[in-house]
Amino acid sequence: MLGLWGKYAHVYLLVIAATTTLVFALPIFLAPLAWARRFGWKIPADTDLAIYFGRCLGAFILIVECLMLRAGLTGVGMLFTFEVLALVAVLMIVVHVRGAVQGIQPISETLEIGMYSGLLVLTLLFWPQ
Repeated sequence: MLGLWGKYAHVYLLVIAATTTLVFALPIFLAPLAWARRFGWKIPADTDLAIYFGRCLGAFILIVECLMLRAGLTGVGMLFTFEVLALVAVLMIVVHVRGAVQGIQPISETLEIGMYSGLLVLTLLFWPQ
């Protein structure tokens, strides 16, 4: 399974980068509370910390987006980028499973367990050869 579609690794990175930049990175970075409302989160009265953490998360997602874009366009850092993507997927699965078990997140976040599991499988399938 590892690298079955590895010759298309660069295409995979460009597609994932474009999609996640538009759906997650920029909305979380630019308007974290609006993004949170769309995903079903209850917004507290004091929002300063939530906005700060949202922007921080968005900034880190943008870093991963830049890694994917660079590797997808130039091939530089391809293996490292795939390692980062696999780690992101695994850790986000853990984060979302914990939130689901604790019952502290909206259903949209629990459904992301499947999304990140799928991302992990695809990352392994497109692993560069």
